[in-house]
Amino acid sequence: MGTTEVVVGRVGKAHGVRGEVSVEPRTDEPERRFADGAVLAARTPRGTPPAAGRPAALTVRSTRRHQDRLLVTFDEVADRTAAESLRGLTLVVEVDSGESPEDPEEFYDHQLVGLAVATTAGELVGEVTEVLHSGAQDLLAVRTSDGRDVLVPFVAALVPVVDVAAGRVEVADRPGLITPLEE
Repeated sequence: MGTTEVVVGRVGKAHGVRGEVSVEPRTDEPERRFADGAVLAARTPRGTPPAAGRPAALTVRSTRRHQDRLLVTFDEVADRTAAESLRGLTLVVEVDSGESPEDPEEFYDHQLVGLAVATTAGELVGEVTEVLHSGAQDLLAVRTSDGRDVLVPFVAALVPVVDVAAGRVEVADRPGLITPLEE
């Protein structure tokens, strides 16, 4: 079985003058992913390796909590100027394709992309094409059967069933969510 990249965080502002950065965690396992010595690959928001002058991999030296964020020091970052150059980078790790998060209500993006989308009434309406991580909540990008692209908030009230083994998610459709509004 192969591996796949999983996003574990996004680098924010520099913190202090010694190279520490704030990181918005995108994992339910920050203690594991940001443990001392962990090596994280860096990607631009488009998913490509960073340009010259920005490290492609970062080794965690130390991590501490600060409000809803992590403050992380990397071996490759010596000062505030270097820390500022990391802002906006996405941090990823390689995981086995068959690995799942410990919590049965959590999913890796690659497990959701490609799943069939049906309404809670059983009507097949499309396929998950992408998982978007926005500030407020995650969104499922769905390509509908008629070729439209729609965004569905990935919350239990609207996506009550996720069955990776069966290859489908169920959406509690609302007017204008998947079914277009009548004109």
